[in-house]
Amino acid sequence: MRFSRFMSSADSIAVPRPRRWDEPMDPHMTDADVDWLLTRMPFAALDASQFPKSIPLDGVLKNDCRLHRFAPGQVIVREGDYANSAFLVLEGNAELITRPLPPDVLGRREVEKRSGSEALWQFLRPSGVREARRPENVTPDVELHDRPGTEHRASGNESTSPDAGDANVQPTLYLQDFGGLVRAGQTARLVAGELFGEVATMLRGPHGATVVAGENATLLEIRLQGLKMLQRDTAFAERMEEHYRQHWLAIHLKEIPLLRFVPESNLRNVVEHTQLRSFGRLQWNADYSKTRKLSPAEQIESEPVVAQEGHHVTDLIVVRSGFGRVCQNYGSAQRTTAYLGKGHVFGLEEITLSVTGGSGSPMPLQHSLRAVGFLDTLHIPVECFAREVLPHIRRSELPPNAAEAMLHRPQGPTKRERRSVARKESRRDDAPSTTQQTDTASVSTTAKTWDDLPSSTGTSFEPTGLLEFIVQNRYNNGRQAMIIDLHRCTRCDDCVKACASVHDGNPRFARIGNHHERLQFVEACMHCTDPVCMIGCPTGALHRDESTGLVNISENICIGCGVCAKGCPYDNIEMVAISDPSGRPYLDMKSKQPITKATKCDMCSGLPSGPACAAACPHDALVRIDLSESPPLEDWLRRRT
Repeated sequence: MRFSRFMSSADSIAVPRPRRWDEPMDPHMTDADVDWLLTRMPFAALDASQFPKSIPLDGVLKNDCRLHRFAPGQVIVREGDYANSAFLVLEGNAELITRPLPPDVLGRREVEKRSGSEALWQFLRPSGVREARRPENVTPDVELHDRPGTEHRASGNESTSPDAGDANVQPTLYLQDFGGLVRAGQTARLVAGELFGEVATMLRGPHGATVVAGENATLLEIRLQGLKMLQRDTAFAERMEEHYRQHWLAIHLKEIPLLRFVPESNLRNVVEHTQLRSFGRLQWNADYSKTRKLSPAEQIESEPVVAQEGHHVTDLIVVRSGFGRVCQNYGSAQRTTAYLGKGHVFGLEEITLSVTGGSGSPMPLQHSLRAVGFLDTLHIPVECFAREVLPHIRRSELPPNAAEAMLHRPQGPTKRERRSVARKESRRDDAPSTTQQTDTASVSTTAKTWDDLPSSTGTSFEPTGLLEFIVQNRYNNGRQAMIIDLHRCTRCDDCVKACASVHDGNPRFARIGNHHERLQFVEACMHCTDPVCMIGCPTGALHRDESTGLVNISENICIGCGVCAKGCPYDNIEMVAISDPSGRPYLDMKSKQPITKATKCDMCSGLPSGPACAAACPHDALVRIDLSESPPLEDWLRRRT
C-alpha cells in the first residue's frame, strides 16, 4: 500500500508562525517612546511610505531599538569591542576618547607572562586542580555594576520602566578620572543628532574608540537589522553614506597597499566616485553547518555572484570585509582558483590590460567572484581607477601581464616627467622584493605544484582540491589554525598532554578534526580574521589583542553566559566550572550555582616558549599557521616533500 504524501488535518498541530519581532530588542519600549522618537531627528524627516507594511518605521523603532539613560562617566562602547549596534545621541552629550586607554582601565586583564623557571615548575608540579582560578581572575577589579531595566523618555517626560529582572541585567563600566580626560582635551564631544558606531556595525568589526557618557546622556541603540531597514529611507541612507565618505572611506582606501601612493587630490576623486555594496548574509555562521555539507560545486552555485566571468569589467572591486571566492568555468562546473580577504582586489589585470591596450581590445573578466558567506565591497569605476589610481601603482604590484603592458604603454611628456621624478625618490619601492623575485622565478618552473597570486589580488593554493576544502570549511578565516601532518603524527598525544599541563589539567583542544589527504585540521581556536564569537558578548570579555592579533578572554569580566560558545561556528569554545587553587568551587552568591567561564586555546600566551602543543610534538607534525594567506602553509608543506 502506497504511503500517502499528505496527512489529515487531525494529525497536524496548529502553531503560530514565528515572526521577526517576536523578541524585540527592548521589551519595555512603549508606543509613547516610539511617538517621542518620531518627533526627533533624523526620524522626524524619514518617509514612512518607503518602509514595507510588514516592517513599518514605527515597528523598527519599537522592536530594533533600545533607549538608554547613561550616567556621567559610564562607558557606552569600548575600543576593541566587537560592534553589534550603532548609537544615536538624543539628548545631552557623549565624549569620544581620542587616545588609547590601558586595558586594565577598560576592565580587561592582560595575560601575565611567566618566566622560564615558573613554567618549568608548573610542568613538574601541577596543581592537580582542574580549571583553578585566583580570586582576581574571577571578579572584575574595576567599577563594574549591574544595570537594571532601561530608562525611557516618553512624550518628553522622563519615566522609568519596571525592573526587567535578571534576564535584562547587564554589567556596566564606569571610567575612572573621566573628568580629567575631558579637562585635558583628550576627548571629542558628540552632541544630540550624532550617530556613532555605525561603520563598525555595518562592517562587523571592532569599535575604533571608547565612548563615555557625558551630562544627561540619552541615547538610542539601533541594532544592525534595524539600521539596515532605516537605510530604506533614501535620505537616511544618503546621510549614513555621506558620513562614511567624509570620515572613513579615505582612511580605508589608504589601508589598501595598491593605493598607498595615490596623491590626496586624486584620492578625493576616488572617494567621490566609489560605490558601497554588500553580498550574502552577515550572519554566515548560522548557515555554516549546512553549507559545509554541500559538495564544492553545490556550495559554489549557492553563493551570490558579485562579478561574472566573461562579462565586461566595469569596476575595480575592493574587499572591505568578509571573504570572496574567485572561480573559473571548468567543464560543466566551476573551479576555485583563489579567495579574497580584506584589502584584496578583483579585476585589476583585466582593467590594466584594457586601459593600456595590452590585450588589443577590452578584456572581459577571466574569473567570477562570489561571496563566501558575507562580502562587503567597494567598487571603483574603471574610468576613475584608470585616471586617478593606475598611473601611481608600482609595476611590481601588478600581475605580470599587466606590468608588461604598463612598461610598453605610450606615455605623454607629463607622464614621463612624473615617472622620472618619482623614480629617483622611490627606486626602492619600484624594485621587486626578494620574495617577489623568488615567486617570479618559481612561476617559470615546469615542476611547480604551488602558486601564490600577488597579495593584492588574493590567495591561491594548488592543488585546487585543497583550496576548495579550505574555503568550504571556512578555514581561510583562521589566523592560527592547528594543522597536523598525519604522515608524521604517531598519535602519541604529547600535544594534548602538553596543553593539559599548561591549563590546569584541562586541554584546550582534542586531536580531532576534518581531514584532507595527509592534513588534519584540528578543532582548536583559530583566532579568526572574522571572530563571530565576539558577537553578542555583553561585557566585551572576548577581544582581539592589538599587538598579537590573538582573540583573548578577560576572565575577570566573563559572566559565563555562553553566547560566545554558541556563536563559534567551529565549536572551539567551551564553558567550564572553575575552582580556587585549593579545589573549592566558586558559587554564585544568589543562586548558589557554579561559576562558569569561557575557555579556549589562548596560544599559551603566558608561556615564553609559545604554544605548548607545537613545542611538545616530537616529530614536527603539528603547526599553528595563518590560513588567510598561502605562503605559510606552502612553505611548511614544501619542507615535508
